[in-house]
Amino acid sequence: MSVSAVQLDSVRASVDAALETLHESLRKLNHEIWSHPELAYQEHHAHDTICDFLEQQGFTVTRHAYGLDTSFEALSGSGGRLINFNAEYDALPDIGHACGHNLIATASIAAFLALSFALKKYDIPGRTQLLGTPAEENGGGKAKLIEAGAYKSVDISLMAHGGPEKMDSEPAGDYVGIAGTLMNARKNLHCEFKGKSAHAGGNPWAGVNALDALVTSYNNVAVLRQQLMPEQRIHVAFTDVPKVANVIPAYTKAFWQVRSPTLKGLNTLVAKVRNCIEAGALATGCEATITEWVPSPLANF
Repeated sequence: MSVSAVQLDSVRASVDAALETLHESLRKLNHEIWSHPELAYQEHHAHDTICDFLEQQGFTVTRHAYGLDTSFEALSGSGGRLINFNAEYDALPDIGHACGHNLIATASIAAFLALSFALKKYDIPGRTQLLGTPAEENGGGKAKLIEAGAYKSVDISLMAHGGPEKMDSEPAGDYVGIAGTLMNARKNLHCEFKGKSAHAGGNPWAGVNALDALVTSYNNVAVLRQQLMPEQRIHVAFTDVPKVANVIPAYTKAFWQVRSPTLKGLNTLVAKVRNCIEAGALATGCEATITEWVPSPLANF
């Protein structure tokens, strides 16, 4: 049957009926992922649970796809264009699925099942891909998948992300939400400060204080914030700091994230942040090492 001959209401009704039969199993899948939060590249339980579910629905699943241990791929249909759905399922440290990646995975799985059903029932040419995309929160899983060719033949790539109910003041009919939201470009900066240890009580003048370099760089960025554009963001975690007070610390480490609406604006802002970090090293006599890393363009929430 040609696409033009298919009544849209009929398609919707049949897809709704097909998903209704999977309602309880999808809810259980969602809860299973939520109940077992796993960090980036450690999503073994989610990976196995989703793959088992898809195989039970009759799909052939490639586990550990594209060289990533916790990625997977399922394909259906033939001919036509390829529609990709991204399933995220990693969690945040300490607070679990605060970003709702269990919901993202479930939504993408449901969409993949629905489209697969419609393509088959109405004999429509086209293919759909469900791709398991680990390490969205931290680790750039999609970047590695892109490098491995996971999206090479994709015509459209889709994903749903949970959010506040009133993100859009103009709901479309019965639907509430937004689509096509622009996300900030982001770069990560990993910086290390190296100084010289000394006894803080005996001869502090002999030391070169790497903690002072880190704190000074932080304060430099704090001064920069007044001149940031409203959409720009800078945030940081101190990942290696001294654990005792009576030693001038010789080493500290921090992880910065810098965001801006455009790549041009991002590069300009990153240069300013680098100056803040290097100024902290210069003021204290420390050596600063800064490593830049660009995450996946699909993982910039």
